[in-house]
Amino acid sequence: MTEKAAFNAEEWSQLVEAPALAALRVIAADRGGTIRESLSLGRAYTEARDEGSGLLAEIAATPPQIDRSELKDREAIPQRTEQSLREALSILEGKATPEELEAYRAFVLKLADTVAHAHKEGGFLGIGGKEVSESEQTALDELAAVVNG
Repeated sequence: MTEKAAFNAEEWSQLVEAPALAALRVIAADRGGTIRESLSLGRAYTEARDEGSGLLAEIAATPPQIDRSELKDREAIPQRTEQSLREALSILEGKATPEELEAYRAFVLKLADTVAHAHKEGGFLGIGGKEVSESEQTALDELAAVVNG
């Protein structure tokens, strides 16, 4: 089992930041539902921390430190997220077990999916609408392409 001590501070920060950026990528894909999506993100982190073990539990237990100034431009979020995910996966490929790498990939995709399903898009007063909007689905597809390489 790989432990936090196997990573330097910069690497650890990257591992913690990438999943949060993936979730923010989905949140930023569509306006509306931000509060529900953010709450669902918090629950998903808590679940991963409580149910997970080892490296993934440690990652989920560490609050991400994301520079908000980098996220002001909504158009830059997809590129920033992709870069962060690629770097995090590269770090894990070099230091973690294949099982830990797969668990991390699954964690990233679960966070993004949880956020996407947290709020119906469209409709009126919760009636009608879609579980996942087209722009959120596009974000999920792009994230899956990066994570599954």
